[in-house]
Amino acid sequence: MHTCPLSAYKQGECGRISVGILNNNTTQTEPDGTVEEILFSSGGDIDVYDLQALCDKVGWPRRSLSKLAAALKNSYMVATLHSLRKSPGSEGNDQKKLIGMARATSDHAFNATIWDVLVDPGYQGQGLGKALVEKLIRALLQRDIGNISLFADSQVVEFYQNLGFEPDPVGIKGMFWYPKY
Repeated sequence: MHTCPLSAYKQGECGRISVGILNNNTTQTEPDGTVEEILFSSGGDIDVYDLQALCDKVGWPRRSLSKLAAALKNSYMVATLHSLRKSPGSEGNDQKKLIGMARATSDHAFNATIWDVLVDPGYQGQGLGKALVEKLIRALLQRDIGNISLFADSQVVEFYQNLGFEPDPVGIKGMFWYPKY
């Protein structure tokens, strides 16, 4: 598993990542002395209960825990964001909370598809979703996978266009098969 504080990404210490719209304060201190740090991780296990809670927070339809676990297990790559809160005088009792996730599936040679990009609504608007997607793209390119696709709801198409994705490039059309019930 690879974990790196967001501040280190911004300073280029954990590989380059473009996070121009991120807030400069990646570590915040609250009036009671509680310190919060945002951590990127890749390759570690994700608690499916935490993921289901995050999906609920963003308003996604409920998915079964077994299917969430299977989707994670069968992913080529998973990137997460955690909030790590440290209260003064409570060493060892840090609170770690899943606040973002994105994953990719792949044929391990040419193609990959990014799925399930989500960020806790309380942390949106800080560039964290952008950073997750850019991290996945960079990691896929490092593995010589250059054909990267995704499916986007209509309300987030512009978000992905700003990251370089094109809807229906060169007339390519996504085709879908659905069971007829």
